Amino acid sequence: MGTPQFAVLSLEKLSECFDVIGVVTQPDRPAGRGKKLRPPPVKLTAQRLGLPVYQPERIRDFVGEIRSLKPDCIVVVAYGKILPKELLEIPPYRVVNLHASLLPRYRGAAPIQRALMAGERVTGNTVMLVNERMDAGDILSQEEIPIAAEDNLETLSERLSKRGADLLVRTLSLWFEGRVTPVPQKEEEAIYAPPIRREELRICWKAEAQSVRDRVRGLYPGAYTFFRDERLKILRVKVSDGSGEPGEVIDPDKFKVACGEGSVEILELMTPKGRKVSREGFLRGYSIREGELLK
Repeated sequence: MGTPQFAVLSLEKLSECFDVIGVVTQPDRPAGRGKKLRPPPVKLTAQRLGLPVYQPERIRDFVGEIRSLKPDCIVVVAYGKILPKELLEIPPYRVVNLHASLLPRYRGAAPIQRALMAGERVTGNTVMLVNERMDAGDILSQEEIPIAAEDNLETLSERLSKRGADLLVRTLSLWFEGRVTPVPQKEEEAIYAPPIRREELRICWKAEAQSVRDRVRGLYPGAYTFFRDERLKILRVKVSDGSGEPGEVIDPDKFKVACGEGSVEILELMTPKGRKVSREGFLRGYSIREGELLK
């Protein structure tokens, strides 16, 4: 059971090592300017692998179908919906989930984004048993993964996806052989990672420079600001010195913008027309003046 690109490598690894009898993913959703229905990446992968695909709108209504498949184990990777108790009780080897954090830290829908936005230097993957509470089940295995200084949501997700798929397959093999003892999570250490709200994508220049940088990394490529009443997506920045009114351009040649404390240099961005450009490329097309404000 999985939906986004993050889950693709896990499905591929599972199909290499085990007998995958079915793939449950979310329904095709409208996407893009034309709002055409777009299949989730896991569906496309399952079709390429020749695996049966199921796309129930409500998973609760599909429990009977899953029971009829008689799975030994159900594996969940970023499926995106809460699973009902009656589904959890079906497989003898339980429902096993791969989660992209070191649980109990960053339980919830956005663990990679929240870890980057918090400036964490280490994250990882957890393979756990699913219970009725969100990401609170007993842990089967974990692996720490360092967060590089230049990592953003895209690069870190890709690395966690690859390492997580390997960890998942290794752990399942040991679990099926009875060589893994589940370990309860420490509730007092739990941190939650709620879904990203739309308003969080807009950069708050009153924040410290490091916080602005971490937000840009964690929300890549979605963090944005307004410049001359046009929306600019900010893709990469570096922390710098200097001060001024938050959002003020204090060095046009470096596209340096003042924050609540310190400043950042904008290194890469997306134009209002949706074209990704370097700072130099943007400055060739826009004559920026000292004192202008990003809002």
